[in-house]
Amino acid sequence: MEPEKLSSGSRGKPIRCRAAVSRKPGEPLVMEEIIVAPPMPHEVRIRIICTSLCHSDIIFWKMKDFPGIFPRILGHEAIGIVESVGEDVNEVTEGDTVIPTFMSQCGECADCRSTKSNLCTKFPFKVSPFMPRYETSRFTDLNGEVLYHFLFVSSFTEYTVVDIAHVTKIDPAVTPSRACLLGCGISTGVGAAWRTANVEEGSTVAIFGLGSIGLAVAEGARLCGATRIIGVDVNQQKFEIGKKFGLTDFVDPANCENKSVSQVIIEMTGGGADYCFECVGLASLVQEAYACCRKGWGKTVVLGVDKPASLVSLPSREILHSGKNLMGSLFGGLKPKSDIPLLLNRYVDKELQLDEFVTHEVRFEDINKAFDLLIEGQCLRCVISMCNE
Repeated sequence: MEPEKLSSGSRGKPIRCRAAVSRKPGEPLVMEEIIVAPPMPHEVRIRIICTSLCHSDIIFWKMKDFPGIFPRILGHEAIGIVESVGEDVNEVTEGDTVIPTFMSQCGECADCRSTKSNLCTKFPFKVSPFMPRYETSRFTDLNGEVLYHFLFVSSFTEYTVVDIAHVTKIDPAVTPSRACLLGCGISTGVGAAWRTANVEEGSTVAIFGLGSIGLAVAEGARLCGATRIIGVDVNQQKFEIGKKFGLTDFVDPANCENKSVSQVIIEMTGGGADYCFECVGLASLVQEAYACCRKGWGKTVVLGVDKPASLVSLPSREILHSGKNLMGSLFGGLKPKSDIPLLLNRYVDKELQLDEFVTHEVRFEDINKAFDLLIEGQCLRCVISMCNE
């Protein structure tokens, strides 16, 4: 079957399009033409409008051992238009605007039906190189070699195929370059404060790591009415950046004299923060966050992605005597299909800030520049536009 160059009349046929392929760990992505197969049952083929670069893309781009795998099409924060749908897809139709997400929501399992969890049982989260139902790829290069998927999204391509359990239909009127941010990082941070921790009005929050996710936690805490939001970071410039997201205090670990960060925060708050968030991915910081979490009712929420073999060590006596909570939060505890539209409504109503997270925008062919900007710490979110205009 000869692949179509464009989507016109391409329903049920392979599409030939451009993709930024990660061929080797840590090496610049290669812009090349690929073949995208038509969607199987329960799948949707999407024309990507724009995508943004997340730090998780960097982590797996550098990873030499499994689940790092090559050649691969990275990218998982995006927005697009449904080009075609496979059999048994009823939620969306051709022309719908959608956000693909690494988190699934089948709507059928006990977890999806419960308000207590966003961890779908039917399609559990994993870092798979394939589609979730069939364990096969929809991508090949022009030589017929399989190209692997990433986090069930793979948005660094003009067309991708995503399982319907990972697709959220949204209002097409929302600015694409802002809506795409809710595919991962900003949703994760805001959701962690809103859904996972259920931050209360008048509470005190401490955030370890002020990258995009940490700042999104601050934004979520601000929306929830927290009156004191303390940021911890080694980069003092993050305090000025963080003020627009509600940051009220800043702690630089290098300026704590002979005290630990947790001791400083306990003194600042008169006994510890009500809610602590670890947004870096270091076991030592999880321990620090837990240490400065208020006894009795404090919650420590882990968002950072650590090395697979990392272990957190906590004294069992402290766990017993302190009455604190320690929990993880994947995608901020959000259910994509129901919560992303709510966040977009709050953006449209000028409550949720998204514009402030976008510090750079580049064309698709300049995607490697986006990698450089994020690695060098020069940007929060860099939006990559698929349009050549």
